[in-house]
Amino acid sequence: MVKRKWLRDYLGIVLGTVITAVALNMFLIPNKVAAGGISGLATVLHHTFGLPVGMTMLAFDIPMLLLSVKILGTRFGMNTLLGAGILAVSIDLSAPFIPVLTQDLLLNSLYGGILAGVGMGIVFKFKGTTAGTDLAAAIIHKLTKISIGQALLGVDFFVIATAGLVFGSAELSLYGLISLFVTTQIIDLVQEGSSNAKAFFIMSQSPEKVSEAIMTELGRGVTYLSGRGAYTHADREVVFCVVSTREVSAVKDLVYRIDCQAFVIVTDAHEVLGEGFTNYR
Repeated sequence: MVKRKWLRDYLGIVLGTVITAVALNMFLIPNKVAAGGISGLATVLHHTFGLPVGMTMLAFDIPMLLLSVKILGTRFGMNTLLGAGILAVSIDLSAPFIPVLTQDLLLNSLYGGILAGVGMGIVFKFKGTTAGTDLAAAIIHKLTKISIGQALLGVDFFVIATAGLVFGSAELSLYGLISLFVTTQIIDLVQEGSSNAKAFFIMSQSPEKVSEAIMTELGRGVTYLSGRGAYTHADREVVFCVVSTREVSAVKDLVYRIDCQAFVIVTDAHEVLGEGFTNYR
């Protein structure tokens, strides 16, 4: 079972790195869109000195690989070596065969960011990284719990500014920022899942009636959370439940039908595992 999980992780890392390589070669590198990261620096060096992007990235990645073993563990380091190596090879080997679909910088920034975000998100989801600044982001996430997407945004801003100075184009920096923003959003989306469910926290004078209505009318499970008012010091039950987005209006209707003074908080539930939602595999 453990070996099967490792194999799944490694296959996921391979898939993610190949997708990322396609994004770079098809949309970003040929059009000088340096969307941050070691790939952004390698893009600058490629257009300035003619250096191969993949091998340049790998040369920058070696110190990060050593650091990852120390901070994130041997297995993470091995996954990083796998991801960085395959990405470097994939970029250089596939570059002559991948067509450039458009010269429009906006389209390249958007679609390159989407595809790169999907690829990198898959790599992160399977406990790997392609090294470079996304490895730095993984380390920051490990130490501070800042999301990987947000960490990437901060670390990569400097790279984009540098690329703009070297290319002598503020416009390219702006397009790089667009691509970076799209990439970080897609990375978080791939890792956390889309917001296809909502979580309700309901404070009511009639928690039993509200709970019964949710269970009987919607068929959703309900949990009581113990709460205490800071001002009144009164103990009360907080009704907690998770429903699909299409059931949000129905929950609000039945709550306020029972208690028009109820206090309701609705928040996104990015990923819900269990009965009635998604099974964990």
